[in-house]
Amino acid sequence: MRRIRDVKASVRFPASDTLLRRLAYASIVANVAIVVTGGAVRLTASGLGCPTWPRCTDESYTATPEMGVHGMIEFGNRLLVFVVGTIALAVVVAVLRQRPRRRGSLPLAVAVLFGIPAQAIVGGITVLTNLNPWVVGLHFLASMAVIAAAYALWRRISEPDGPAVPVVPGPLRTLARVTTVVSASVLVVGTWVTGSGPHAGDGGAARNGLDPEQVSQVHADGVFLLIGLSVALVFAFRAVGAAGPARAALVLVAVELGQGVIGFVQYLTDLPAPLVGAHMLGSCLVLLATLSVLWSTRERRPVEPTPEPAPAAGRVPAAA
Repeated sequence: MRRIRDVKASVRFPASDTLLRRLAYASIVANVAIVVTGGAVRLTASGLGCPTWPRCTDESYTATPEMGVHGMIEFGNRLLVFVVGTIALAVVVAVLRQRPRRRGSLPLAVAVLFGIPAQAIVGGITVLTNLNPWVVGLHFLASMAVIAAAYALWRRISEPDGPAVPVVPGPLRTLARVTTVVSASVLVVGTWVTGSGPHAGDGGAARNGLDPEQVSQVHADGVFLLIGLSVALVFAFRAVGAAGPARAALVLVAVELGQGVIGFVQYLTDLPAPLVGAHMLGSCLVLLATLSVLWSTRERRPVEPTPEPAPAAGRVPAAA
């Protein structure tokens, strides 16, 4: 029986598809990791550990011993871009070799591949502008965009090529889309909070000039709205018998609550660096959980083979 199950699994999931899914998943993990390590650069005041870009110094592309630990941290984070880029390139190659290739998978894979150097360029601009808080926020949001594209690719290559069919009523799909927009808005406002706070990445870096308490309140209001919408999705999905979407929404609520607790504790304890780092990781998880809910509201079904037309009645097939 076990051998029969293994054979069925190999038929359903060819080895090339399995490898591609693993590479796509690794791409998601790697892009989340570089967000966390980028946060570590800022939280250790190493944002200008390499004071220029693309070189680390005017004379060297690498950190020197004289630059100390801050130079090592910043340069180490720059090196991780090559690791993430290598994984993205491997995903593109695997997509090109996939047979049959999923429609839409190649553009997504290319978007992730080119999104990584684009994100690195924005990171370079943050250095060249002495960690301008608005550019730093854009750098974070660019990483979120790459993570979203990587997630979309991971989901796409696991689906058949049939049309996307809703599994919940239209109004609930609209509610899921609204929740996604609110989630993205919370991320954006979160960068404003960061830009007004104490962790600038360097002692001489400017702040955005917003009042930390006021912008934190706006951010908290957005979080309350997001949690309310997510809870509404849980009950609405359950009401229509959509078990899969309800589970995805419940996971989203749990992630949001965990992220909210971290946010409030860090605010009440004057933003200790470890909690701020955990909050950055939580932001990535909220994004992924939100996208999971959005994807759960529809499914792709296998393409039905087109039946061959039956021969006309009374006609005799021609002899070979």
